[in-house]
Amino acid sequence: MKVRLNKYLAECGVASRRKSDELITEGRVTVNGNIILELGTKIDPDNDEISIDGEKLKVQSKVYYILNKPKGIITTTSDDKKRKTVVDLIKTNKKIFPVGRLDFNTTGLLLLTNDGEFSNYLTHPRNGIEREYEVKLDRELSKQDREKLTKGIYLDRKKSKFTQITYPKRNNYFFVKVVTVEGRNHFVKNMFSKLGYNVKELNRSRYGKFTLKNLQRGEYRELTLKEIKKYKI
Repeated sequence: MKVRLNKYLAECGVASRRKSDELITEGRVTVNGNIILELGTKIDPDNDEISIDGEKLKVQSKVYYILNKPKGIITTTSDDKKRKTVVDLIKTNKKIFPVGRLDFNTTGLLLLTNDGEFSNYLTHPRNGIEREYEVKLDRELSKQDREKLTKGIYLDRKKSKFTQITYPKRNNYFFVKVVTVEGRNHFVKNMFSKLGYNVKELNRSRYGKFTLKNLQRGEYRELTLKEIKKYKI
């Protein structure tokens, strides 16, 4: 049975469907030795030979990891400057990639996998998967600005908001916890910056129903199929 090329790449653990589309348009994917540039191309996994950068692909067994990301680590699979990446922290012989991203100095919960469909489901905006962050600001967050951020402000010409903002520490208005379904780059920092706040520290504490539990900074563990079952489609 024929399947879309980007879906097959995702199943092989190359990347999410959207990232796989980028690989195709960059001319890095071949089918039976022919470079494929057209998105939507269908292939027969049983009979066609698919390669990326000249390396033949095959479907891998799926793996899922949760990492408590430290500061100073790049959220990517490789880095031209030879800096340490989140993939370097995980001991596995599988080709895995991060689900979404966290900035260089942002810490906390990061999922890594070789399941492109799983990654696509969690990151696609239409699914509204919540992300929770702990934020340390350079000044106290006023009640007025808290209300603006939850009602919505315009960011990049799009109305944007946090679905919830709380003050978890009594009488400490420098430290807040925010919940959002947004996955845009630098979203939390840009939201506060729009109202004149500087984010001093940022830590993701939850992604969907996934939490760090007892994982210390830099530690990781493999997720069970039961844990990820809710997000399998």
